[in-house]
Amino acid sequence: MLETVLMYLNNWFVVGRYDDTYTIEDGKLTLPFLVNGQYFRIVGSLFNDGVYQYPAELTDETFDGSVWTLAIPKALLSTVEEITAWTAKNGDGGPYTSESFGGYSYSKATNSKGLAVGWRDVFAAQLAPLEETSGELAICEPEPAYDSAGTAQRQPVEVRTCLCWMILHAPAC
Repeated sequence: MLETVLMYLNNWFVVGRYDDTYTIEDGKLTLPFLVNGQYFRIVGSLFNDGVYQYPAELTDETFDGSVWTLAIPKALLSTVEEITAWTAKNGDGGPYTSESFGGYSYSKATNSKGLAVGWRDVFAAQLAPLEETSGELAICEPEPAYDSAGTAQRQPVEVRTCLCWMILHAPAC
């Protein structure tokens, strides 16, 4: 469900993109730029395209593609859990708004398009602030952190929008 919601939002909360040739062996992909528990997206793989939490059990292959490091807000992860629970209880809308058979009938609530209400309708207000409409990656240059020798420890990163970066790491852009 997480990947579905990120696609719906058109916002992957990208903080880095690494294009390379990757080899997955024994179900493992070693990614030194990720920390345990961090979400990432594989793009360009034959068997493993998708969103995962590191470390992940994957299908063995070698591919030329990208690994995107993600910084998904905890609030969104909580909303995705709510959406998953709501969908398990209510289904995902569908094309039918009513049905009757054998003397029994029922009608589902409908949205403004006349379709049965789905998770997109129910959670629209919670998801709207996180939606990305430009479709472009923005480059944010947050203030770098310095070590005791005065060396910058953080480089500019790619993120979906400066707003995304500010939500996660304010102050930023």
